[in-house]
Amino acid sequence: MRSEATANNSNKPWVGRCSVEFLQDKHNKTRHQGGCNAPLKLMGSKVHKDGRCELPILHTAGGLVGGDELEININLKKNSKSTISTVAAQKIYGSVKRSRIKPEGTWCKQTILINQEEKTDLEWLPQETIMYENSLYEQEVTVQLEPNSSFMSMDIVRLGRTAASESLKQGKWRSSLKIKRKGLGETNYWEYIDRTEVSQESLMSVHGLGGHPVVGCFVWVAATMTEEAKILSLLNSIRIDRNGLSGQMRCGQIRQGIVARYIGKSSRDARQWFTCIWNRTRKHRNMISPEMPRYWPLQGEALWVKNEP
Repeated sequence: MRSEATANNSNKPWVGRCSVEFLQDKHNKTRHQGGCNAPLKLMGSKVHKDGRCELPILHTAGGLVGGDELEININLKKNSKSTISTVAAQKIYGSVKRSRIKPEGTWCKQTILINQEEKTDLEWLPQETIMYENSLYEQEVTVQLEPNSSFMSMDIVRLGRTAASESLKQGKWRSSLKIKRKGLGETNYWEYIDRTEVSQESLMSVHGLGGHPVVGCFVWVAATMTEEAKILSLLNSIRIDRNGLSGQMRCGQIRQGIVARYIGKSSRDARQWFTCIWNRTRKHRNMISPEMPRYWPLQGEALWVKNEP
């Protein structure tokens, strides 16, 4: 793995690409095929008892520096179900004022393109992103859904290593999530669009994040429209799961699903709440409760068990 010092002395940015496809076999189990080039690597997958394929992705470089680019292409074939996560938190190292040639810094970028065919279900649940001081990072996630497919995502970002008394300073974080669904005929429509940019000013402003360094967003777009009463019941349960956690947490209904947001100081509490929501949406669809990925920190599972009605 590249250390911060080694990465900053590198003359060439790293461009990593990963392409993976999921298919359902004759036993109703989802399998995957695909490959990556450095620094991305597909780790060993696990097929759960409901046939869902859990696949972890490893970023072997240990972090991104100015100019690095990652591109991940995910394709789900008909009836396939997958949970994709990352083996560790993603570190974004500072680039502003690190180079005499480009003292303004160079952006790191991650692009994720997802295409889901009929009756597919994807849970995109990476571990958190840690922005170092003076880092520049942009992420774009674009999802294309069939009318009866479902997508879920979790995104948690720490803006500055607060334990080391760091903030963003001249760094910036940009995020874009776009979810489009196919309609009748050639008609497409947007299920959800969310664009965010945070700088030091908006991080500290009372009209922005008010100095809270951790932000998170959880989105679930369902395969079908859900009765209003059932969605309201789901949201009420999710609000109960906030008990005992720090930070500001809000959730609400979108056209065909839910969205939840976290602002606070604890990435652990953000993940605790989001994993509870993950479990609630599984129950809402009469699915088995999720298993915590073995490579995640030990947290979350006990909390949702405690709050079960």
